[in-house]
Amino acid sequence: MSSRLPPLTALRAFDAAARHMSFAKAAAELSVTPAALSFQIKSLEEHLGALLFRRLNRAVELTEAGTALSQGAAEGFQTLATAWRAAQRTQDTQTLTVTAGPAFTAKWLAPRLYEFAQAHPEVELRFAASLHRMDLMRDNVDVAIRFGTSSPPELYALPLAEEWIMPVMTPALAAQYPTVESLHNAPIIFDDSINFLNPMVGWSAWFEAMGAPASPTLGPRFSQADHAIDAALAGVGIVLGRRALVVKDLDEGRLVAPFPTALSTGARFSFLCLKGMENRPQIAVFRDWMLDEIEKTAHITRNLAILGAPTE
Repeated sequence: MSSRLPPLTALRAFDAAARHMSFAKAAAELSVTPAALSFQIKSLEEHLGALLFRRLNRAVELTEAGTALSQGAAEGFQTLATAWRAAQRTQDTQTLTVTAGPAFTAKWLAPRLYEFAQAHPEVELRFAASLHRMDLMRDNVDVAIRFGTSSPPELYALPLAEEWIMPVMTPALAAQYPTVESLHNAPIIFDDSINFLNPMVGWSAWFEAMGAPASPTLGPRFSQADHAIDAALAGVGIVLGRRALVVKDLDEGRLVAPFPTALSTGARFSFLCLKGMENRPQIAVFRDWMLDEIEKTAHITRNLAILGAPTE
């Protein structure tokens, strides 16, 4: 039995037939005749010295040898397809596919995209708003913006600005509730999207840091940060705003922060891409633009007292 690999065309024919369990469907996928596909598989069996399929009346099924080959063949062609797409992407200096969570997309990226488009008309931006952890190679994603306390070591990771939370509200509500004590009677909004952080940085932690009595526990709760912020913008109540998601509204006056004491979340958004890809033209300009945009509102952070979250 020869250890030499068989022709790739024969392996492709086998892989398609094993996936479809049909020579006719495999032939249609590969745009060849069933007879040509059958010939390729027969030549593969001769090369192996064993049958790969049992030919039944109106169907086929894999033999033990066919089963052993099918998984590796499928994985091999998937790896080849991924590598080919990666090679193609190195030739594309215009398209940039970015994934970020829905809240960051809505509150940080979307309001600033006009500026990026004006500054870099040569870059075609594509967005995937998702919290799903994507495989940047397999999913054809160039950049991921993710929030957390650590980043995957296999990726290039650039931590962005320090993330904090503090009470934010409309100017009208700020006039009604001018002191920390008065917040106990205010309509409170709960953003549950960061309950995964340890230690937790919610209302109880903020009131404790301020030396105030225990916080209110009743109020509308949102699982998405952008929805909680939208409710605050509508005047529904006061929310603990996260830096990246409220800083533009604070800078432009739609929201105000009467109490300049914030809690550090202990987590950050990070700019992620495949190692070695960080200096590709469209990735580099997007990264530099993000850093420039962060600096535009850095004065808000500089004017705060930022405390660590109380530990239990």
